[in-house]
Amino acid sequence: MSDAYLNPTPKSKSAPAASACADSSCGCGAGAPISLRAPAANDGGRARPHAHAHAHAHDHDHGGGAHEHGGKHDHDHGETGGHDHGPLPGVKRLAASLAAAVGAELLNYLAPETTGWHVTGMVVAALAIALAGTGIYKSGLRSLLRGKLGIDSLMAVAVTGAFLIGQWPEAAMVMALYALAELIEHRAADRARHAISSLMALAPEQAEVLGEDGGWRRAAARDVAVGATVRVRPGERLPFDGIVSTGSGAVDQASVTGESMPVDKSPGDNLFAGTINLGSELQFRVTASAGSTTLDRIIHAVEEAQATRAPTQRFVDRFAAVYTPAVFLIALALAVGAPLLLGWGWQDAIYKALVLLVIACPCALVLSTPVTVVSALTAGARRGILIKGGNHLEAARTLKAIALDKTGTITEGKPQLVHWQVWDGAQPADVQRAAAGLASRSDHPVSRAILAGLDDKQRADAYDITDFKALPGLGTEGRVAGDMLVLGNHRLIEDRGQCSDALEAVLREHERQGRTVTLLASARSVIGVFAVADTVKPQARDAIAELGRLGIAPVMLTGDNESTARAVASQAGITELRGNLLPEEKQGAIRELQRRHGPTGMTGDGINDAPALAQADIGFAMGKAGTDIAMEAADVVIMNDDLHRLAETVRLSRRTHSVLWQNIGLAIGIKVVFLLLAVAGQATMWMAVFADMGASLLVIANGLRLLRHKG
Repeated sequence: MSDAYLNPTPKSKSAPAASACADSSCGCGAGAPISLRAPAANDGGRARPHAHAHAHAHDHDHGGGAHEHGGKHDHDHGETGGHDHGPLPGVKRLAASLAAAVGAELLNYLAPETTGWHVTGMVVAALAIALAGTGIYKSGLRSLLRGKLGIDSLMAVAVTGAFLIGQWPEAAMVMALYALAELIEHRAADRARHAISSLMALAPEQAEVLGEDGGWRRAAARDVAVGATVRVRPGERLPFDGIVSTGSGAVDQASVTGESMPVDKSPGDNLFAGTINLGSELQFRVTASAGSTTLDRIIHAVEEAQATRAPTQRFVDRFAAVYTPAVFLIALALAVGAPLLLGWGWQDAIYKALVLLVIACPCALVLSTPVTVVSALTAGARRGILIKGGNHLEAARTLKAIALDKTGTITEGKPQLVHWQVWDGAQPADVQRAAAGLASRSDHPVSRAILAGLDDKQRADAYDITDFKALPGLGTEGRVAGDMLVLGNHRLIEDRGQCSDALEAVLREHERQGRTVTLLASARSVIGVFAVADTVKPQARDAIAELGRLGIAPVMLTGDNESTARAVASQAGITELRGNLLPEEKQGAIRELQRRHGPTGMTGDGINDAPALAQADIGFAMGKAGTDIAMEAADVVIMNDDLHRLAETVRLSRRTHSVLWQNIGLAIGIKVVFLLLAVAGQATMWMAVFADMGASLLVIANGLRLLRHKG
């Protein structure tokens, strides 16, 4: 598999990647796309590629207990994040701040009303603010200098104002509680940030490599090159992707493909880094080294995907960009206008305005979407569903129809040659050798089946092919000893005008039995007929029925003949189908389904599926045996080719949408309640901080529930 198919390639209908909180100016730990890159401590010193560009600003240092981004970023992040935290205090410093804040409250309530005790209380309160808020004041000032109203700047103004109007015990408690809330939020959000990065620890740091002298030696995984032979013992994890060269046994691939059962491996089979060898010793040839394995690319792809914001996330960002300055203006109007117009006392009006400032930052609202989206993307990846962006994650819930290719999608994609015959007096040996030469140059499952089913001797003596060319949706062509031959389907032969009544009768009989017929023809006539049969995947019928229960119409689109398509569709439980389709006709069929049903998905694995995958609202590619072009064109890659994952993707999308709006409702509802309480004089500053902290933790916890999604 190439890197390309795992890298998000948004279509024109997709929104451009941007930061999760690009315009909200809210420094609540959600301003930047959530990094899924593993921390350096867990990376075992292995160099991982990190060439992609982020659109967010990392000008903060979370200090003790806050999350650490793995890897150095020496490229320009820009300044779109609004993520304005200075260093948060460590646990000990925060504990001291809370103790000082409690002390200030006790002095205010219990100490005698004398100047000395009053000054002592103010000093203790100032100490609490300094212990918890030094970094917050610094970053708040930076935000104001940039013309942004970040949460740190709002808190700095609110705490300073409260201190100056004599509410120093409350100012101290608010700053200490705010710092505590931010620390808790960061630690809770880290579960989503690093949920999938734990996969990075799956690949071993060292490998046992075959040396030039024929002996085995231990080497750092980062130093092992592609093409090296590596040995892995029973119970060990594989350090690289590779192809089995010696040995056989079962391998647990759940961490990469999501398959619940171990998969038997033998020479020639593919292996993935991070999977576990359960059986006997295996030797394999490395096909992808450290940093470029399928496991690495999954992590990289999910990290990139979460930077493509979902529609709900874009709505939240737009709302937050208006909400914060609006509440700030309301607070300013209350502080100045209420005493002048309503006769309020200046101190009372200013205090209520300061409470509004604490409520002003939509921290919980901004946190509500990225944590939820990343949790869902991570849950999908763990199940072998690689979704290339939050926009695709949300769009999957709207699908009304899903078109499916036949070969390799509904069927196993491992057809067998069940019959072949010469035609028009051709020589059997010549027919086999010519067919073997053409079939060996194609990676299509039917071509591979023909090649595997031919006589060993004739296959070994296959004719050399020149001027080879693939004919998408039709077959292949190439020159043999000066003669141009084609190996293609019924439609290709009809287009060439080489069908006869006798040949048509033979083809109809094979097609009636659900066989795919491929014909070998020269410029003069057909010289060989090859019948290949494929089997429907065991789970196909149940998976198709599952789509129906979700209200999604399944449709088969195939380049194969109508008779074969009808036989396979009947076995899979599909009633609507179209056969004999060229790639551009599949694309047209998708457009027709979109007009008739609405949002339509497409599932395929071949080069001829790429136009239809690109046309569909959501393209699903089979990742286990699919072509790189198909997987690059798709929006979702099904890593284990299990058709049940189609319905699972839709369910995950619907659940994600539900959780997103639950979180938005919680965040806005709590803010509205406290906004009204503040204006009515029933809310204090520390109550506002608790409300903001509680709402943030609620939406984080609700979003993290998606990590437990099981389908």
